[in-house]
Amino acid sequence: MTAARTAADGPGPGVPPIRVMVVDDHPMWRDAVARDLADAGFDVVATAGEGREAVRRARAAGPQVLVLDLNLPGLPGVEVCREVVGHDPTVRVLVLSASGEHADVLQAVKSGATGYLVKSAAREELLDAVRRTAAGDPVFTPGLAGLVLGEFRRLAAEPLPADARTPAPPQLTTRETEVLRLVAKGLSYRQIAERLVLSHRTVQNHVQNTLGKLQLHNRVELVRYAIEQGLDDD
Repeated sequence: MTAARTAADGPGPGVPPIRVMVVDDHPMWRDAVARDLADAGFDVVATAGEGREAVRRARAAGPQVLVLDLNLPGLPGVEVCREVVGHDPTVRVLVLSASGEHADVLQAVKSGATGYLVKSAAREELLDAVRRTAAGDPVFTPGLAGLVLGEFRRLAAEPLPADARTPAPPQLTTRETEVLRLVAKGLSYRQIAERLVLSHRTVQNHVQNTLGKLQLHNRVELVRYAIEQGLDDD
């Protein structure tokens, strides 16, 4: 999986490296992924090979991105994800799994993962996925993004419980709503920026403002909210 580092691998001058933690129960695979990330300029702050150990080390190391296998001894990967994100919602979880089963993907997303790659992904795909995950983009192996959006639409179509309360939604600006509508359609930040003739940073700022107003933690939750509001229908 290793390859020579390219100039495009690392962050620009003066930009702190993205802090990453790698969790996998296979030592050779874990070490290879950690080495590729380090060679590409990421700051690998911790690794772990067991579920409960992963939760402890993640809390101590404070990674921005957790690259997580699902099949772990001690505590399953989905539970690791749930505990880590529950403790610190700013941590973004990229699942890197041998399984491409739909049930595994949906379970991972529901537990708080913001992306899902299968282990057949190339090195450059992984490096790009970690960067995009750190930036807030949901990243999925081709074909899986549609599955997740479809599940969110299915859940949004289910009737609410009789006692469910629906408080008035926070007021979003016209531009925030416009960005949210494109988020619901599954567009990346770059695609949204091109569509609205905005900078990538401006789109990120709009998404962060919207997350704050809606009291949501990540873009996957934002996609689900937008679909529940019917913003993907236009």
